[in-house]
Amino acid sequence: MGILFAGPQLEFEQIREAWFDAAAQLAAKGVFVGGHPVTAFEGAFARYSGTSHAAGVGNGTDALFLALKALGIGPGDEVVTAANTFVATAEAIHHTGATPVLADCDLGSYLIDPESLMEKLTPRTKAVIPVHLYGQMVDMSPWISLVRERGIAVVEDSAQAAGARLGGMPAGSIGNAGCFSFYPDKNLGALGDGGAIVTSDESLLSTVRKLRNHGGETRYTHDIPGYNSRLDALQALALSLKLERLDEWSAHRRRIAGLYERYLGEVDGIVLPAHRGDDSHVFHLYVVRLPVEARESARRYLQKKGILTAVQYPLPVHLLPAFRHLGYKAGDFPIAEFCSERILSLPMHIGMNEEAVLEVAEGLKGALASPAYRS
Repeated sequence: MGILFAGPQLEFEQIREAWFDAAAQLAAKGVFVGGHPVTAFEGAFARYSGTSHAAGVGNGTDALFLALKALGIGPGDEVVTAANTFVATAEAIHHTGATPVLADCDLGSYLIDPESLMEKLTPRTKAVIPVHLYGQMVDMSPWISLVRERGIAVVEDSAQAAGARLGGMPAGSIGNAGCFSFYPDKNLGALGDGGAIVTSDESLLSTVRKLRNHGGETRYTHDIPGYNSRLDALQALALSLKLERLDEWSAHRRRIAGLYERYLGEVDGIVLPAHRGDDSHVFHLYVVRLPVEARESARRYLQKKGILTAVQYPLPVHLLPAFRHLGYKAGDFPIAEFCSERILSLPMHIGMNEEAVLEVAEGLKGALASPAYRS
């Protein structure tokens, strides 16, 4: 059967019967959009996230977009974020009419570099989006006070970091808002698309709730031009059931990361991810760095052994055709570019155990030692 890269189907098995029962009850009532399942999840997720409120939306990209729109971000504004993020972060900024301004990353953790971030701030900067990449929270303490003094909003891209906590503060609770994706392979994944915005700002929450529902919080009330981006009830039922297990699953992911470190820590040619060794990393992904000439051959070698891997992400945002108009060129973000050519994501999910980690580690060591698989 091999080793899966991610395991949303394994998580579903743990909630299967409870979700089927809840879905049957929902079907009997015929309320599939909104309703108690959504509000119950929103309340539970807000408490879990250390904020006063949560607003469910259609997906993680919408969460970022609607949070920025609710903050009044638009044409003429700049929003600083990481060059090495999923394209959705930049897309959300772009679709407000604002300009994405990119910053380089740290070589060890892959998180946004504080010095690079601060260098990118201008009088037009209206928001900063730190990306809690691969499940590890950005330490915002070196710059958040300075940013706030300038009246710049902070929107946490927490898509990969549900369950992470830094200094007791959950992901999403430090900035003006936190944005989450519930795509099925996320640590807290739905059975389809879904997302949420968490905040303790009542005014921001009210605007988000209007924007997600055609501009009004109640039916046929349209205070502002809005959008259609709602978390549906069937997804909320699944998310509520998974939320009860999230801390247990996060602890398991950290144990698997520890096993990877045990079996790969002394292997020449493999650079392991830097982290703090605490709850600030929930290992949505376990990303190692290989010699540039060995990555693709290692991927092929592992795939032939039934071990699935991935690359997140093969190109930084500034090198994507969609964002050529920003005017960046190769070499502008040397760390992000260096890493993008070398990173490899290894299997990481709740079904992993020590035997599976050892099999991946042995396979990776075999790939690096085999001349036949070097390009």
